[in-house]
Amino acid sequence: MYNLVILGAGESGTGAALLAQARGLQVFVSDKGSIAEVFRQELENAGIPFEENQHTEALILGASEVIKSPGIPDKNPLVIKLREKGIPVIDELEFAYRYSKARFIGITGSNGKTTTTLLCHHLMLACGFRAGLAGNVGKSLARQVISEDQDWFVVEISSFQLDGLLKFRNEISVLTNITPDHLDRYEYRFENYIQSKFRIMNNQGEDAWFISSSSDPVVGAELANRQPAPAVLMAGQSAAVSPLLFTDGESLHFSLPGMRRNHLPLSEFPLSGQHNQMNGLMAIAAVLLAGGDFEKIRSGLQSFRNAPHRCEPVGKIGGVQFVNDSKATNVDSVKYAFSAFEKPIIWIAGGVDKGNDYSELDEAVREKVKALICLGTDNDKLKAHFRSIVPRILETQSVSSLVELAMQEACAGDTVLLSPACASFDLFRNYEDRGNQFREAVARMENQLSGLNPAMQP
Repeated sequence: MYNLVILGAGESGTGAALLAQARGLQVFVSDKGSIAEVFRQELENAGIPFEENQHTEALILGASEVIKSPGIPDKNPLVIKLREKGIPVIDELEFAYRYSKARFIGITGSNGKTTTTLLCHHLMLACGFRAGLAGNVGKSLARQVISEDQDWFVVEISSFQLDGLLKFRNEISVLTNITPDHLDRYEYRFENYIQSKFRIMNNQGEDAWFISSSSDPVVGAELANRQPAPAVLMAGQSAAVSPLLFTDGESLHFSLPGMRRNHLPLSEFPLSGQHNQMNGLMAIAAVLLAGGDFEKIRSGLQSFRNAPHRCEPVGKIGGVQFVNDSKATNVDSVKYAFSAFEKPIIWIAGGVDKGNDYSELDEAVREKVKALICLGTDNDKLKAHFRSIVPRILETQSVSSLVELAMQEACAGDTVLLSPACASFDLFRNYEDRGNQFREAVARMENQLSGLNPAMQP
């Protein structure tokens, strides 16, 4: 019988297995699919027993505790059996937390959590903190705790990971926003998803902080029904609504308790769009509450670069800007992307529809989009909805032809925006693959045109 069985041998599962072995536990790893070579090699080198392409139920159901991959839903038959037997099923973050002496800044939200996490971590380092990056980004927390435990960890936490936390506690928690997403994992009840997101403040006491946005009606309504233990700090779009933490369209303003007032001109902020101003307010506030110095934060912003596939400029051809926002897999993300651009947009959308309500985009599309290029195997819903709103609708299943179509529709000064509002699994391995192919296709077109005509060089 094993002390611990781990379901899933990706980065989090392998990291948890290595930590378990380092702490003297008898651990076994089981993956229903094939294990990536890099992780298989790690397990073999460490002498950790594992299986792939199957789950041996008799062995798994004899475990004292189970860590499951966030990708395995709670309604999985094996997970149901484990819980019926009273065997605890937890997340890798919960397991690693037991062995860490660090303090935690936990960040979640339907949109913007990766940007906010990366910015927060970057600024913690700029302020001189010993701070690690974990969760949905970077190396697994468990892997890092083995030999490089930090004073702080900045952790991006998905709703699936939050569902597997029991005693995990954040010193500072950040909830960027809540919009409908992943409802297939929550019995198609938005309320269940909301409750999952609010687990970010679980175990926080009066000495902790909870940061969110006063612009999000869902967060506001839920807070009104709670009596949060941590101190609540809300970021807003005016001093009248959020006097301690707000943007006025020209600067970000900080008047946090016990600290002198500071402001950061938006000309010094490296990210565009109102949504990123809110992300910036929350990230900077978290670093200030952790004890960071404002001038060091200000200096650190100069070197920040966001993660790829998030409103990422990938090329300019003949005065036409190409932007890769492949990570935008829901309607709300696309809405944020549109807000970052004033110039006419050639919008690329499509993929596996997630039950989207496209009417939320009607106003912005009517105002900004001059052509829609549908990229997917089934574009009927997109075309039907926007047929009366967008002057031109085209479609393709080829990324190479996609860039050619965009150039035919665009004029100098326009923006070609890949912001799909859909999952990518019909034509691509994942959103990264979709974004990478788009970036490469733009680069090929740049090279071809610059070779033919020097005036077309970006």
